[in-house]
Amino acid sequence: MKHRFFNIFGVLLVIIMIGSSCGSTKDAITISQEEKMAFAEQEGDTIKIASDVTEYEIIIIEPGFNFWLQSIAKPEGYYSQSYLENRNNLYVIEWNQRVLQPFRYDPGLYELQIDYSPNIDYGYEVNYKLYNYFIYFQRKYNQRLGPFVPRI
Repeated sequence: MKHRFFNIFGVLLVIIMIGSSCGSTKDAITISQEEKMAFAEQEGDTIKIASDVTEYEIIIIEPGFNFWLQSIAKPEGYYSQSYLENRNNLYVIEWNQRVLQPFRYDPGLYELQIDYSPNIDYGYEVNYKLYNYFIYFQRKYNQRLGPFVPRI
């Protein structure tokens, strides 16, 4: 009986190890050379995300983001506005939770809360640039702001 227990335990252990190794490769993020160049930029890019209609404005000062947005990110029009709004809402909620936990998350990465309401139409451009900043941020700093792997 004791011998059978160890055989079953060994089989379960192998199945668990195989299952966990399969999951880790599925979630791996591949960073291209061009993207690594964008992440290595030292010059500060300043991107202003604004909407005249809602008087909403975000200023992102992040070296390499403008280059990344122009050369790596999917072009405007690739995603629907509702897709961008849904993802942004999830990312903003997680971002703001991390801002409020400076002992758990690096306060150098999560400095300020983002005031984003799912009830306001910020327009396509604001949602597009905000979404792409979240993707850029997650890929550059190896963060995960939601259940989705940050892919391009």
